[in-house]
Amino acid sequence: MSHNVVEQFFQDYFQAKEDQQLPTATSCLSPDIKCSVAHPINDLQGPEASHKHFLAPLKQALPDVERRPYIVMQGKYEGRQWFNSTGYFVGVFEKDLFGIPATGNILYLRYTEMACVEDGLITEYYVIPDFIDAMVQAGVNPLRKSLGHSGLVLSPATYNGLCNEDVCPHSSEKSLTLVNDMLTCLGRFDGQDLFSMDLENYWHSDFMWYGPSGIGTTRGIKGFRNRHQAPFVFAFPDRSVDIKLNILSQNDYVSTGGWPHMHGTHSGHSGWLGLAPTGKHIEMRVMDIWRREGDLLKENWVAIDIIHILHQLGYDVFGQMKENLEGPKYA
Repeated sequence: MSHNVVEQFFQDYFQAKEDQQLPTATSCLSPDIKCSVAHPINDLQGPEASHKHFLAPLKQALPDVERRPYIVMQGKYEGRQWFNSTGYFVGVFEKDLFGIPATGNILYLRYTEMACVEDGLITEYYVIPDFIDAMVQAGVNPLRKSLGHSGLVLSPATYNGLCNEDVCPHSSEKSLTLVNDMLTCLGRFDGQDLFSMDLENYWHSDFMWYGPSGIGTTRGIKGFRNRHQAPFVFAFPDRSVDIKLNILSQNDYVSTGGWPHMHGTHSGHSGWLGLAPTGKHIEMRVMDIWRREGDLLKENWVAIDIIHILHQLGYDVFGQMKENLEGPKYA
C-alpha cells in the first residue's frame, strides 16, 4: 500500500496553527487543484480557495476537529492514483458552519470523498459532507423526516474497512464483477415494477443500505425498496449512471462515484422528499462503497448531494433553514 497523502494532509492541516493552515494547504495541494464540495460550496480552484471556502470554515466551526475514517480504499484507475474514503469529521460545534447554527455540543459530520494524488500532491478532491445530517443534529432541518433510520452510520460489520491487509486479486475481481452485475440489474427497471430489478440475486436478505440524511439507513431488500428505491425510481424513472471518476476494488470492497455520477428527469407520478414532480432534468453527485460477503453484497455506504439536487428542483435547503431561523424577509 502506498502512503495515504490525503490522511496525512488532513492531520497536518487540522493540527496547524491558524497562520500555518494556508502554507500547509499550499505545500500539499496542487497549485491547480480542483476541490469540489457539496452544495452550496461547489467547485473551488487552487489551494487558497480550498482553504478559504471549505477547510478553514470547517476548522473554525470545529476547533478540535479530528478525522475518523472507517473505510479507506486506494488504487489506480486509468493510470491515476485515487483514494476513496468515508467516515466522520468529529468535534465540538463551537461556531456556525455555513449558516448551520453551532450547538456547543459534539457534531458528527459524515463525509464521503474521492481524491486523486499525483507526484505526491492532491490534484483533484471531491467530497460530500452530509450537511443535512448536521442540520438534524442542530435541530434546524427544513426537510421532512427521513423515511429510513436517521443517525450515526455504522462502520463495516467486519471492522476491516481500512483495507490494510494484503490485496487478493481474485477476491477483488469477484467483488467488482458482483457490483457491476448488480448495477446492470438496477438499470433494468421497466418503469412499472420494482421486481424487474431482481436484487435478491445480488444482495443479502438483511443487506444494510446506509443512505444520506433525508433518506436514512434501511435494512433488508424490502426496507430498501420501501424507504428509498420506490420513491426515487418512480420520481426519476429515466435515471442513469453515466459518468464515473473512478472505480476501485480491494478484496471485499468496491467504491465508485462521479461529479456528476447520474442524470435523470423529475417526471414521475410521485414526488420525492416532499417535492411534487417538476419535469426538470438534473444531474446527481453520488458516491458509493459496497462490501461483499460471500457471493452477495452485505453493506452499502451511499453519499448523495441531496442539497444540490433540490437546488436544481427549485428548493433552497440552506435558504429555507435560514428563513425558519430568522423569519421571512419581505423588505
